[in-house]
Amino acid sequence: MAAYDAICFDLDRTLCEATQDPETVLASAFDRAGVDPFCTPDDLRDAIPALPTTGTAREFYEALFTEVVDRTVTDSGKGSAPGPGPGPDAAERLADSYLDIQDPTAVRFRPGAKAALERARELGHVGLITNGGRETQTQKLRALGIEDAFDVRVFTDPDAGIFPKPDAAPFEHALSALEATPETAIHVGDSLHADIGGANAMGLDSAWIDIDNRERTTQRGDRTTHAHRPTYELSSLETFETIL
Repeated sequence: MAAYDAICFDLDRTLCEATQDPETVLASAFDRAGVDPFCTPDDLRDAIPALPTTGTAREFYEALFTEVVDRTVTDSGKGSAPGPGPGPDAAERLADSYLDIQDPTAVRFRPGAKAALERARELGHVGLITNGGRETQTQKLRALGIEDAFDVRVFTDPDAGIFPKPDAAPFEHALSALEATPETAIHVGDSLHADIGGANAMGLDSAWIDIDNRERTTQRGDRTTHAHRPTYELSSLETFETIL
């Protein structure tokens, strides 16, 4: 089995998940913003890899809804979605309403995550590398009781040159703080694009938590070979021990 001096984890959908129902949150955001529903939570998730770098949660959600609005308008022009597209200010209103409804403290551990984190701490240095701002992500860590569980925590901070994964900066920052090399470290996450792609580019081993299989599936529902291949694939962190 592999032996690692440092184990890094993603946060959202890797160590924790929201307890708020995503469909309910999105429906409430549409209602509060006065916008007719035009997308699903899966549509939002699929749009994330295309987003530009943002510095705040508000900027992230405005960019996210702008991307989905653009896709919806494009699809409408192709005849795949009937009726007029969202209005010009829909993304701004949806970003505001979504943030008002979403509660960062409404989180729980994903299956096996608490035990996996505890086991990693027993073995050596542990890092957190998350595509989220310090304020929002710290609220989640505090709600889970793991604010001090990491030897280093790396949040997205463009002003400090820490851009979101798969950018190399967060991985470089974590490895430097942990005094580890890519050859002796592993990164664990749920996103093939951000987590596995970023780890692979740095030369780290990687473990992909295959939550819903969406990233290996095309929009037509066909299986596809993704460009980013993890060192290990896990159905959940309940099998974390098998890669150590």
